[in-house]
Parts: sequence; C-alpha cells; structure tokens
Amino acid sequence: MKQCIQPNHIPKSVLRSFSAFLPDKEPTLQGNTIIPVCAPDISGNEEKYATRAIRSSWISSTGDFVEKFENQFQKNISNTKFAVAVNSGTSALHTACAVCGITHGDEVILPAFTMIATANPVIYCGATPVLVDAQADTWNIDTKKIEEKITPKTRAIIVVHIYGLPVSLDPILKLAKKYNLWVIEDAAESHGATYLGKRVGGIGDIAGFSLYANKIITTGEGGMVTTNNRELADRSRSLINSAFSKERHFWHSMVGYGYRMTNLQAAVGVAQIERFKEFWRKKQLIAGWYKEGLERIPGIRFQTEPKDRTHSHWMNGILVDKHEFGMDKNKLRKYLAARGIETRSFFVPMHMQPAYYPLFDNQRYPVAETLCRDGFYLPSSTLLTKQDVMNICRKIQETRG
Repeated sequence: MKQCIQPNHIPKSVLRSFSAFLPDKEPTLQGNTIIPVCAPDISGNEEKYATRAIRSSWISSTGDFVEKFENQFQKNISNTKFAVAVNSGTSALHTACAVCGITHGDEVILPAFTMIATANPVIYCGATPVLVDAQADTWNIDTKKIEEKITPKTRAIIVVHIYGLPVSLDPILKLAKKYNLWVIEDAAESHGATYLGKRVGGIGDIAGFSLYANKIITTGEGGMVTTNNRELADRSRSLINSAFSKERHFWHSMVGYGYRMTNLQAAVGVAQIERFKEFWRKKQLIAGWYKEGLERIPGIRFQTEPKDRTHSHWMNGILVDKHEFGMDKNKLRKYLAARGIETRSFFVPMHMQPAYYPLFDNQRYPVAETLCRDGFYLPSSTLLTKQDVMNICRKIQETRG
C-alpha cells in the first residue's frame, strides 16, 4: 500500500522531560488596540514600483526589477560581489547547501538553537544535521564546541546570526580552513549587521537571507543568496532556474529547482532598499528604548552584544528569570496579550522538534533548552513609536507590583 509522509511523534515519556522547557500555546490577544510583534513598513515606493511591473507585463522572474534588486542588495546589504534573488529564505539556504555539493552521507554542523528552516535544507540535500549548543550570553552557536563535532563526514558549518547578532566568525573560519569545510551563513535575521567591520552574508563562502514580511528588508516572501565566489554564484543562478542549459532550451544536466523571485517581489524589494538606512536607524532606536525601559528590572536579561560586531536588532528578545522576576515567561506573555501586546516565544531547539527527534534521540543541549524556556521577543516593527515601546515596558514593570 502506498503511504504518504507521516509526522513524527516524540514518545510521551520523553515529551514529559521536555515539557518544562517548551512554550505554552500562543496566548489570545485582547483589547481594542493591538501592537503586533512585527509589521512591515511598505509606505514608500512599493506600490508605485509594483504597479510599474504590472503595467510592463513582466510579472514573472524576467523583468528589470529583479536584476536591479540583486545589484542593490549586494551593494547595500551584504557588500558582496554577487547576489541571486530567490523565492524564500529557505530556498536561499537550500541553494547554498546544494551548490556547495552537500549530499547523501555528508554531515553539516549547525546550532541547536535556531529556527527549523536552518536544518531543513540539510535534510533536503540528504545530509545529516549535527548540533552544537548555544552560548549563554550571545545565544549564538558556541564556537568552542564545534571542533569536537567534526568528523570525516563533515562538509560544512552553518552559522546563524541569531536575532541579528553576528556569530564570532574568525574561530569558525580557522576550523573551516583546517578541515577543508564550507562556511554557510544563515543571515535571515541580520540584514546590515557586521562582524569586525564586515557585513554578514559575505564573510563565509556563501549565505542565505530571508525577505519574509517580518524582516528588515521584505518582499513579502523571498530570499537572497550572496557570495564573493563567482562559481558559487553562477551555479546558484542556474540551479534556481531549473538548471536550464546554455547549449539548448529544455536541456538539463542537473536537477534544478523552481526558486526564482518574481519581478513583482523584486519591485517591492527595490523600494525597501531605498529606505534601508532609515529602517536600520529605527531598529537601533527601538533596541535602545527597550534597554532604557527594561534593563534595570531584576530578572530581565538581554542578548550580550560584543564590541566587535553590530547587531541588526531584527527582534528584541529578553530572557525572564522566573525566580528573580517573580513570574515565568509564559505568564508574562499572557499578561501582555491580555493588554493587546503580541509577543513570540524563542525558537524550540532542533533536538526537541518532533520532526527531527529520531535523529537526535537522547541528545540534550542545556543552553538551547534554557533559551527556549525563558526567552521571548517583544514587538519590534519599525512602525513603533517611543511611546509604544515605553508603554510595553511599563506593562512589564507593573507585573512586578
């Protein structure tokens, strides 16, 4: 009998041991005025350019806006030689893995604390994800624990700049050189962030950005592959276009993907990049307002920002120590939701995901689990005012009596 794909389930005994770390169900938002966790600002030339694309009749991946968007992205966001527009951040990361030759039997090292979209492309390629725990202060992959996970099967290290804070890349680049590994950046959340003065997305061999509606630069759905390696760029461009041959039409020497970005999406992206500096400044202001309002509250802790990097502040996350604060993060989120303030729980670590539990049976990553248990992020849209942020901070403060 033919069978469709079936979901995996974590054994009840194991789920009980995980339950103390997992977030509650999403709290119900109440109130006449809702502050969303994030909303895009598309009040610039987005409508004008999208209309121009429609009137030109070029609404697929062929159109002037796609090339223009790629050029502007590589100059203004990643500071790379090449950028290839695709239809999602997951597609970008899958393309990056594929052009690096990641395949069946390979292992790819990645952080336990990340969104599942980091691990999925590794599985798409037939490879095996290998997890490394997070650092307790930066929440990024613990660079000191990577080498012990390298085996003869390891082909790449995927680094994730969590919530927009760049990973300390120098130690990883040294390991990559030592063991002849690819370094792939998951830069989904880190538009414009820097490490040692260099923009993320162009420090490793290749990178994938997300352009989802909640990202600093958005096309609604979409992504971007960036690199300084011409060969990887050319292979990416071919792969996302069903690997059409230059020799003759409908002639394919590789199995490709339909990952192209449309001219309509790119039109929105061009308008977004026109305002990137404005969005970046606003993100920095919002982060400063939250620290002003919350950093003196006992039991509230922010992500540490080392001086050798600049944070994009895609989202403003906090950790809540229930003993010191007097309330756990789930209760605080419910309190805020009842007052119209939307929040999001931190990522559930990879080894705790039902989809991947069989791969990581009995593995535990304590820092990642603690981040999941205690962390959530606050409204972070560039549409927020200081009054909005201060109101959120006051609501958090008043829960302590």
